[in-house]
Amino acid sequence: MNNCGSWLISGGRILDPVSGRDETADIGIEDGVLAEPSKLRRRPAIIDARGCLATPPLVDIHVHFREPGDEEAENTASGAAAAVRGGFGTVVTMPNTMPPVDTPTRVKEQIRTAERFLPLKILVSACLSIERKGLQLADLRAMAAAGAAAFTDDGSTVPDRLMYEAARAAAELDLPILDHALDPAIASDGVIHCGSVAARLGLPGIPSEAETVIVRRDIAVAKQTGARVHVQHVSAAESVALVREARRSGMGITAEATPHHIALTEEAASCGDANFKMNPPLRTERDRREIIRGIQDGTISVLATDHAPHTARAKSAGLLKAPFGVIGLETALGVTYTELVESGLMHPLEWVRRWTTGPADVLGLPSPSLEAGAPGNLLIINIADLWQVNPARFASRSRNTPFSGRMLHGQPVFLFLGGRLAFSQNL
Repeated sequence: MNNCGSWLISGGRILDPVSGRDETADIGIEDGVLAEPSKLRRRPAIIDARGCLATPPLVDIHVHFREPGDEEAENTASGAAAAVRGGFGTVVTMPNTMPPVDTPTRVKEQIRTAERFLPLKILVSACLSIERKGLQLADLRAMAAAGAAAFTDDGSTVPDRLMYEAARAAAELDLPILDHALDPAIASDGVIHCGSVAARLGLPGIPSEAETVIVRRDIAVAKQTGARVHVQHVSAAESVALVREARRSGMGITAEATPHHIALTEEAASCGDANFKMNPPLRTERDRREIIRGIQDGTISVLATDHAPHTARAKSAGLLKAPFGVIGLETALGVTYTELVESGLMHPLEWVRRWTTGPADVLGLPSPSLEAGAPGNLLIINIADLWQVNPARFASRSRNTPFSGRMLHGQPVFLFLGGRLAFSQNL
């Protein structure tokens, strides 16, 4: 196939989250932009998209690529490959690397590395605190000037005093804070949800309150400072209720949900497999249902993977000692489509918005559109056929998925970025 000329994608269901367009039609790509099929000037290569959705590429606001410091689990090259295979056109990397991204020099180093993988857009977030220790504010202004897209100490929760200081600085810079909302004192040494499964297995638990007290704090910070505060990986029903109330009041608070918190509960961890250990943990069926309700009504405007690679050796240590985190870039589309759309819980256009315009709004990026003349970014998703998750085929260096063997609807089959074919399932 011609990779840089003229393309005609025929017969797909076009879902444009900006215009609300939802129709079966043809769409063209030429000279790096989307084009009306009748206006293609050259003979196009044709893709038969019958039985498929045509959407903007997905945006993942929350990924860990582990470079530098833990390249055995993932590096930027393998993470970028996993992102493209998963249907993503933009990702935001977290700064909890070794060393952490807490200086302008390290921001620039991350950006230089990311530029090697264009046209995939890899945006770089920077630390809130020096060395992610939560003691002293990092130089947010200098890191913003260096190109940081957001600020976060992801994996750690900064203390109240520092959070207010950071929020005032971020508000002046008009950049979002992405907050890992989990009180370390309440979470203590917990490894899974503080519930029936933890009691059965004799494991220390993490109560929902560890999250909700910080969500309440983050809402107060957003109200007092005017900062754009985004709550990462919401896991508790009470957190959803707090965010809903705050958003109805017009506060600058947003929130995300992950595929694993949408699809799984604490019962999944009862087998003792550390591929079901993540932070925050899988919680109850009530929590899962309230997260879905929050996604449906727009309280949770963002879906994100929290793609957190770990080696098989690290994860083999069991629930008590293994590190938190699971990968998600190559399963996120299928899991969320199956759980939210195929199930009948959401209209596919709203599902697309949670993966595109929602995260773009948080980051202050242009909303991904499929209008003629827009950048030639397009994702084709096969929804007609079931596929099975096989970690052995992942592009990621790690295999720590909680969805191994799961049968899913919705699989990326073609991805165009900047008018070029970035991924084809057939190549």
